[in-house]
Amino acid sequence: MKSDSDTIRQDLDRLRDRMSEDEARARLAPRPPGLRGIRPFTDIRPENIERTWQQLAQDTGAGPEARAALWDADTQERLPAFRGNIETMIGTARIPVGIAGPVRVNGLHAQGEYHVPLATTEAALVASYHRGMRAATVAGGVSAAVLSRGVMRSPGFALGDEITAGLFVEWVVRNNGLLRDAAQATTRHGRLTEIAPHVENEVVFLVCRYDTADAAGQNMATIATEALCLAILEHCPIRPDYWFVEANFSSDKKASNLSFLSGRGRKTTASVVMSEPIVARHLRTSIDRMDKYVRMSSLGGIVSGSFGVQGHYANALAALFIATGQDAACVAECAVGVTRLERSEGQMRFSVTLPDLMVGTVGGGTGTPTARAALEVMGLAGPGHADAFAEVVAATCLAGELSIIAALSSGQFTGAHHKLARKRLAGETE
Repeated sequence: MKSDSDTIRQDLDRLRDRMSEDEARARLAPRPPGLRGIRPFTDIRPENIERTWQQLAQDTGAGPEARAALWDADTQERLPAFRGNIETMIGTARIPVGIAGPVRVNGLHAQGEYHVPLATTEAALVASYHRGMRAATVAGGVSAAVLSRGVMRSPGFALGDEITAGLFVEWVVRNNGLLRDAAQATTRHGRLTEIAPHVENEVVFLVCRYDTADAAGQNMATIATEALCLAILEHCPIRPDYWFVEANFSSDKKASNLSFLSGRGRKTTASVVMSEPIVARHLRTSIDRMDKYVRMSSLGGIVSGSFGVQGHYANALAALFIATGQDAACVAECAVGVTRLERSEGQMRFSVTLPDLMVGTVGGGTGTPTARAALEVMGLAGPGHADAFAEVVAATCLAGELSIIAALSSGQFTGAHHKLARKRLAGETE
């Protein structure tokens, strides 16, 4: 591997070829704003959006085609459906949505065969997931289970010294009921299940875990935690020097040891048992080759320091999250976990475990028109379906792992992307 100094030297040489030191300094120097700025708004009435487009046309030269692509007739007709989801709206983005499956899911909550919508611009992705789903379904389906659920917020308190921090924690533990009542008063659907203090010298983190029912529940947890903290300030005789409602302990939107070990959403697992003939026919490889690949790629994951070892959970999660109105930024924390392959005579047991699935079927973006439609295609829209949805998400990740490991183990990977992306784009195939 190249050293950092070699890379920096090469980058500096390339920069010197482009410009002088004085030119570089001039480019980086502060300068006054040249544009008057967009007037932000939360009321997404048509006149506000039209006014913003007029300014964009003046400022950026964005013409009628750009306006029509984002601010189309369908978006204008459905405008009320986006209220509460966005500020300073100028339209909607149209991303291709493919359908994969159906995949048979034999879950504690999801029972049946599910068509899975995937929003992506990456050629070969939907085809790959469809192949994995077909193979798993022919094998009898994917067994799946939500093992636990709990959205976390982690307020932090600065107490001055270690003794004061200890006394503060003692008060929190003794007054757990009072704090639960304060949090519970903010929500009809969520439930505070744990307050776990963590002391770092004079700083105390309170890891608050919530069962958020059918919602992903991040706003629910934030509002409840704020109420809990205000109850501490009102009743606790030990006053913190300062505090924050979220102090970066909860792994919100980032991969960490915490998101891998205990999760911030629904911990979900899925598995399938496949025979050698099914692997050969539907995945065009062998169990032995897949096993060899998993062993080597597991070593690569360990050496590189990844959180868990898996192939590409992020592909399924990003495509499903965008299609169904989940918080797409949570892919950063959700795409951790473990993919395993266990061989036995003539078959393999293939499994995935995702400890941190931040998903829901109510609230957030799930009520926007396209997200609602995608959830309806799955038969999982609205209350009562979040755990089933999480199991289908895990089954989808499993299908993707099956397909990509099969492709890499048998040498199909490059050819599939060449056939479905480059050649098709160039018009060389249908």
